[in-house]
Amino acid sequence: MSTGNESTASGSSAGTGLRGVVAAQSSMSKVNGEEGILVYQGFDIHDLAENSTFEETIYLLWNGRLPTRDELDVLKAEIRNNYAIPSEILVFMRHFPHDASPMDVLRTCVSTLAFYDKEGQKTDSESAKLASVKLTAAFPTIVAAWERIRNGKEPVAPDPTLDIAENFLYMMRGEKPDPGEARMLDICLILHADHGLNASTFACRVIAGTLADTYGAVTGGIAALAGPLHGGANTAVMKSLKEIGEVENVESWLEDTLSNKRKVMGVGHAVYKTEDPRATWLRKFSEQMGGITGETKWFEMSQKLEKLVKEKKGLNPNVDFYSASTYYMMGIPMDLFTPIFAISRISGWTGHILEQYAENKLIRPRAEYVGKFDQKWVPLDQR
Repeated sequence: MSTGNESTASGSSAGTGLRGVVAAQSSMSKVNGEEGILVYQGFDIHDLAENSTFEETIYLLWNGRLPTRDELDVLKAEIRNNYAIPSEILVFMRHFPHDASPMDVLRTCVSTLAFYDKEGQKTDSESAKLASVKLTAAFPTIVAAWERIRNGKEPVAPDPTLDIAENFLYMMRGEKPDPGEARMLDICLILHADHGLNASTFACRVIAGTLADTYGAVTGGIAALAGPLHGGANTAVMKSLKEIGEVENVESWLEDTLSNKRKVMGVGHAVYKTEDPRATWLRKFSEQMGGITGETKWFEMSQKLEKLVKEKKGLNPNVDFYSASTYYMMGIPMDLFTPIFAISRISGWTGHILEQYAENKLIRPRAEYVGKFDQKWVPLDQR
């Protein structure tokens, strides 16, 4: 059974996804799967979600400590000053097919951003950190602009007085969001910011290890996150909930799903053997959004499905299970769930890239050869 993001079968050999293999040292985050603990730079995720902001968390990931008020103000100003993307990229986006995947659009635009940042092609600490600021600022602008362009609307210019979460909702909708809803999304961004050496983060570090620039490394991370076994599970969860339709259909849907050996997305995890600590917050947000919107059935279906899967399979919800209904009730299209994941995870990706550049060594593992030996050449006309 699945799975969800960052999760497949367990194991420790090269043939089973390098499970259990230590590939790098990092101070960025620690995942304790046995106890359900997630730590960023020494801070428990619950402490950060309760007290921090996404911008403050970005500073923590990049610098290994919490900022002073002045340091946080400087970082926020730098990010806000880089919200706007080059007008040429907006022109470029208007020529994309309107059915293009938002993750494909994000990957393409991020790669294109490198043209407009010559200093960002350097890998020294100062240049890489500035590129990190620019990318962190640009992600929500690109995603929101694409949502409007593909629906025949003009992009909304970013508001430099707003923080990242509030600004994203504003650019997507064209009106400023309720502060409580913006804070909820802000915490969601904190929860998704980093998670050990997951597939997309590892991809970023491998690329950065060649001394490719930050834009190239992040482009690779986006490509990895787009894969359905990594970043796409929350969309799949929402599709399942819509397929179920009503609370009274949950049990029969699950029985049919299990009997046909189909995956139940958003439950289980490659690392966590107990509840994913991020799911604790997202369960609460799903319930709150149900109260705000009056669409309580999405939370009620999720809650019943969680209970039944726990009883039948002993599996707990992961970060995707309740983020699906939370985002959906915020009015966010399902195919933007993974791009929102990227809006958050860019902070962790760039933190790892900065860490990689600081003490770089080419990442070059070996593969165990399992092919044939002693093959003999046979002329083409005799094969």
